[in-house]
Amino acid sequence: MSIRKRLSQEESRTVALEAARALLIELGPQAVTLKAVAARIGRTHANLLHHFGSAAGLQKALAEHLAITICATIEDAVLASRKGEGTARDVVDLTFDAFDKEGGGALATWMLMSGNEDALDPLVQAVHDLIDDLGDHESGQMHHVTHALCMMALGDALMGGALAQSLGLPRTASRDIAEKMLIEEAVSVGLTLGPKG
Repeated sequence: MSIRKRLSQEESRTVALEAARALLIELGPQAVTLKAVAARIGRTHANLLHHFGSAAGLQKALAEHLAITICATIEDAVLASRKGEGTARDVVDLTFDAFDKEGGGALATWMLMSGNEDALDPLVQAVHDLIDDLGDHESGQMHHVTHALCMMALGDALMGGALAQSLGLPRTASRDIAEKMLIEEAVSVGLTLGPKG
């Protein structure tokens, strides 16, 4: 996709992040470079340096972009489930997909292995904000289930398929357990999240 019209600084940054996200999903985290993103959007390497400062800056911005957009989608699913318009499984699937199909797990792991130790800060903050937005201020009980859900989704993205196969379990085993856990924890704090429709 080549961008020919003049974009604002914010629009140009967003287009670059969407291109980086596409590269992440298509080719993996090692493909998310300033050069590759610049080529994909028809900009120069220098233009992207101006926006992100370095490849590490681009990757951190991508992690933040993914965290914010994914958490917004998950929040919508939780709110829909609370209204009876969605299910706990919707929340689980969106969370697991964020780490797997959307490349969040691979990106986080690769950034940490590359020495970018603050790589997970945007994700951690976005998840914290999500829980606050959903109103779990007093009990803090949903913090435990959110922690477990994210850890299960990350682990599943990295080795869930191979481990499930070696144990003779269905590929959805982790999602099934996460769904049950989410429903049970929600009930314990007085929320209603429906089972899989």
